[in-house]
Amino acid sequence: MTRTLPAAVDVREVGPRDGLQGEAPIAPEDRARLVAALLDAGVRRIEAVSFVSPEAVPAMAQPRAVLSALPRHEGVTIAALVPNLRGADMALEAAVDEITVTVAASAEYNRRNVNMSIDESVRAVTEICARCADAGVSVDAVVSCAFGSPYEGDIPSTDVAQLAERLRQAGATALTLADTTGMATPRVLADVLAATGTDVGLHLHETRGTGLLNAYAAMEMGVRRFDSSVGGLGGSPFAETAAGNLATEDFVALLDDLGVRTGISLARLLRASALAEHLVGHRLPSPVYRVGPRLG
Repeated sequence: MTRTLPAAVDVREVGPRDGLQGEAPIAPEDRARLVAALLDAGVRRIEAVSFVSPEAVPAMAQPRAVLSALPRHEGVTIAALVPNLRGADMALEAAVDEITVTVAASAEYNRRNVNMSIDESVRAVTEICARCADAGVSVDAVVSCAFGSPYEGDIPSTDVAQLAERLRQAGATALTLADTTGMATPRVLADVLAATGTDVGLHLHETRGTGLLNAYAAMEMGVRRFDSSVGGLGGSPFAETAAGNLATEDFVALLDDLGVRTGISLARLLRASALAEHLVGHRLPSPVYRVGPRLG
C-alpha cells in the first residue's frame, strides 16, 4: 500500500443526521440552519436527513421540512439515509442528490439495527439501488461494524470484503466502511483494507480515542474519502459503547496542518460548531472546538 499523504481528501459531513439522531428532537428549521452553516464553511457533501419512522427515531422527523429549507448550491451533494424502499422513494421525491444505506457485517448488530438478517438487508439494498439507478441518484452502501462487533467481536476481513462485493454487485455506486463502535486500530484497518481495497470511504468513531489516528493511518494507506461529524456528535443507539464520530473540526485542523486540502474553512466550521452546541444544549466533545486550533 502507498505510504504518502494525498493532496486532497473528500469529507462528508454526517453531523446533521448521524450526529443529531440520538439527541433530543430539534426543530426542522434549526436543523436546516446547521446544514446551511456547514455549507457556508465549505462543506460540499452532507448527510442531512434520514427517511425513517419518526416513532423509531424522533430526532429525524420531518426530513422534507429540513430539505425544503436548505439552500441548494452548485457542486453540493445532499444525502439522505434510508432503511428500505419506501424510505428511498420518499427521499427521491424530495430530490436528494445521494442516498445512503447500511448493512452490518455483524449479524446481531444488523438484527438489532434494522430487524433483518444480512441476506435480507442485501436484498433490500438491491431494490433500493435499482430504484435509484432509474432516477440517476447515487447510492453509498455503508458496511457497519466493518472492524469489529460489540456482539461477535472481531469480524474476519474476508467476511467484510465479501459483503462489500455483494453490495457492489447489488448496484451500490460507492462503499463506506464504518467503525461503528470504535474497534478499529491501524493494524485492523490495514487488514480490512488489504481485503476490500482502498477505494472506499471510512466512517470512524472516537469510542477509544483512535478516530483521528485511524484517519491518518488510512490516508497513508490510500483512502481518500472520510465521514466526520460537527463537534464529534453521534454514536449508535444500538450499541451502548459507541461514542461520537470523528469530529470534523479535529480532522480539518489536522489536514490543514499537513497541507491536505478539504475546501473547508476551519474558522467558519467552528462557527457552525458553536451553533451545533447551542442546538443540542450540551458541550461538544471535539477538542479543537473546546480549545481551538494550535494557531488560534
